[in-house]
Amino acid sequence: MKGSIFVEIKDDVQEKEKFNVVDFVMAYEGDHLNDEEIIKGFQHLIDSGLAWQLQGHYGRTAMALIETGHCTKK
Repeated sequence: MKGSIFVEIKDDVQEKEKFNVVDFVMAYEGDHLNDEEIIKGFQHLIDSGLAWQLQGHYGRTAMALIETGHCTKK
């Protein structure tokens, strides 16, 4: 659905899951996530393209995670 805060993602076993962008951003900015959760969340943002549409910090962090091998770019 266009404009939805939910992004449908297929994971490694090709099962669909819902990723709530607002919940992730709030938890991330509130420093409530561990490294694994941050990496997984940024991978969702990269996969959906939102990493490049949010404020600059998200795109820069996504690119840093890609460059260090923690995330992959589609």
